[in-house]
Amino acid sequence: MQLLDANKLGALGTLIRDRTDAALGALSPSAAAVLSMLHFKPGLTTSEIATVVGVSQPTAVRLIDGLERQALIKRGEQIGRVTPLSLTKAGHDEAEALQRRRLAALDGLLGALPETDRNRFVLLLDRVLEEATTSRSFARTTCRLCEHNLCSADVCPIGCKASEIEKAQERL
Repeated sequence: MQLLDANKLGALGTLIRDRTDAALGALSPSAAAVLSMLHFKPGLTTSEIATVVGVSQPTAVRLIDGLERQALIKRGEQIGRVTPLSLTKAGHDEAEALQRRRLAALDGLLGALPETDRNRFVLLLDRVLEEATTSRSFARTTCRLCEHNLCSADVCPIGCKASEIEKAQERL
């Protein structure tokens, strides 16, 4: 029966991905992740973006070039060999609209559950996310599309577990 459960989880993953992709509009998942990350963490560099989004450096450069042509991001003044990136006003507007669409689409899935079931589901979801977290890098990559203002470090199961892992490593 566990394989049946895993199969259902896979179907849920597909449903979530399809709804998320639809919420991205004309943006690719990678371009949306760039906008989302710069919305919450302005000043990231191309290398940092490549790591978080999970693409190669050349792909990150192409993504950034495309978003710059759309006037959604801008390059800052070069500091040594790195150039900080930030969103334009249009980029911030698009990132906020993207978050609204994404959250509405996913909240719609949860709307099928009565409040008590939803609360239980969220507790179990937090546990699964916490147990899956292996590092801060994992956290950044996994949360690349998240609305960081909703899921602050003290309530995010992924962020909390990443902090716990870092503290344990410091003690070693």
